[in-house]
Amino acid sequence: MKIHPMFPDLTFEPPGPGPWELEKAHFTRPSTRFAAEVMTRGMPRGFAKGMERYGLLMERMNVVSVNGFGYAQMVPYGVPEGGGNGGPPPKAALWLLFRLHPGIRARIRKCQAAFEAKLWRADLERWDRKDKPWAIAENQALQAIDPASLDTGELQSHVRRARWHMMDMATLHHEYNLAAVLPTGDYVAHTCEWTGASSGEALALLQGTSPLARGIAIDELEALGKALRASEEGRVVLAGKGNPQGVLDTLMAMPGEVGAAARGYLDLVRYRSIGYDIADKTAGELPDMLVRALRAVIERGHAEKEALAARDTKERELRARVPAEHRAQFDELLGEARLVNRLRDERGIYADSWGTGLARRAVLEVGRRLVAAGKIADREHAVDLTMEEMVELLADREGPSAEELARRALYRATMTLEHAPAWLNAPPGEPPPLDVFPAAARRAMKAMNVLMAEMSQEHAGPKHEEDTGVRVAGLSINAGVYEGTARVVLDPSDFERIQRGDVLVTRTTSAYFNVVLPLLGAIVTDRGGQLSHAAIVAREYGIPGIVGTKEATTVIPDGALVRVDGERGEVTVLAAAPALSLEVAT
Repeated sequence: MKIHPMFPDLTFEPPGPGPWELEKAHFTRPSTRFAAEVMTRGMPRGFAKGMERYGLLMERMNVVSVNGFGYAQMVPYGVPEGGGNGGPPPKAALWLLFRLHPGIRARIRKCQAAFEAKLWRADLERWDRKDKPWAIAENQALQAIDPASLDTGELQSHVRRARWHMMDMATLHHEYNLAAVLPTGDYVAHTCEWTGASSGEALALLQGTSPLARGIAIDELEALGKALRASEEGRVVLAGKGNPQGVLDTLMAMPGEVGAAARGYLDLVRYRSIGYDIADKTAGELPDMLVRALRAVIERGHAEKEALAARDTKERELRARVPAEHRAQFDELLGEARLVNRLRDERGIYADSWGTGLARRAVLEVGRRLVAAGKIADREHAVDLTMEEMVELLADREGPSAEELARRALYRATMTLEHAPAWLNAPPGEPPPLDVFPAAARRAMKAMNVLMAEMSQEHAGPKHEEDTGVRVAGLSINAGVYEGTARVVLDPSDFERIQRGDVLVTRTTSAYFNVVLPLLGAIVTDRGGQLSHAAIVAREYGIPGIVGTKEATTVIPDGALVRVDGERGEVTVLAAAPALSLEVAT
């Protein structure tokens, strides 16, 4: 943990007994107060629903905000609030609990039934038939309301509605956590045990099964791409060097298929957040990025078909390493993992990505009015208000000063995960041995252990410098070698700087990055494992990727020429960023 020079007296007090782990999967900086409420209420609610449905022996996840940073505490089933913080009971006591405790026995039976019935299939159908259409309809209904058209009282109500909607969408996302990933962890755990293969080898066979990893609203994006390829006029407009928003407006105004497809695509992505917080911009606020991504889609060739052919070869080779008596089960497990893999991105794109963007639109309208009233200096500072503070200031009552909001904005802009302790209170002790669990619970635990390890485990080797330049090591997530310009992205607002063929260097990625992915030549992240989002998209696009470097964003200069070696898991800086040239008028 680093001490922030501007906030040296900041302390991190544990919110209660037991270990609290810094939440690193969603936020790289402190969250806004608005988003913190969503994180601490909506996420645990969905998590608990999923755990109960699948009979896992984890009852809930407590989440709190400490100085804007999320901290989570996993609570085993049957443990009262504030209890169970001294580690698991002795092995003999656990064995008895698993077999004698009525509630735990019922939970284990539910877990066994979930595997036997392949419960994720029912959940996938429920998602397709009920919850996904519901989420789309709810988002569209909120999107149809223009906050700028509302009077003060209506805007106050609208912001409250947007906050609750954002929370509901977060709950929906996390309710489907296990349906989206448990079959994948189960497949990887069994395959690695049977073959000795790495998790990366096993996960490579999921390529091609998560279409949204190739872009937000993939069906609409492909429809627009098809229409543009068939329209010379549309391609001329897209290639134009004018104002990017003007390019998009012209495309939407065109008659025929191009205009209809452009409106269909942009209506779906314009209010999708490219982060997890209302402080993060929406795709529609980055028109230049959208134009460049569309150009990349038009130019895309037949690499996907070639990649799938290579995947099929890998499947035959890995399957041959599976003992003959397990090959039928291997086929079944792989099929289930492929079946649900699309849910990994869909639950975010259609739920909380959209809900977060719509909440941002409402809050920015609050900010616009407060700037006009002389209460704040920048409409973006409104994102640092709580819900109640917004209501009070809109009603011309007392609230935080412009100076206080500027200080809050500065805090969020300069604090990072490096300034927060990884744990509050002592980290947890060793988990209980797997052999004490009954069969179904043991199978679920093995799958979950794989998931936790391969989503966020750090794999980096030390940075070293040679005559050839700085090298950073990490975990290879897709083979291949690529040379290109490093684009260091520390915040979603940096997306506008990404050019076609750049190497994305970032702390971590999420499904909300998908809108820029058609532009990339390679991906490098500080954190993540074989099941991280960056790994999924690298495999989907067939581009080199390296994750878990710990330090890529701090040692690779923005704009430098780099080589990403997906075979060796190394990034080499080949040349520094070119100096900016100044043209002198004569």
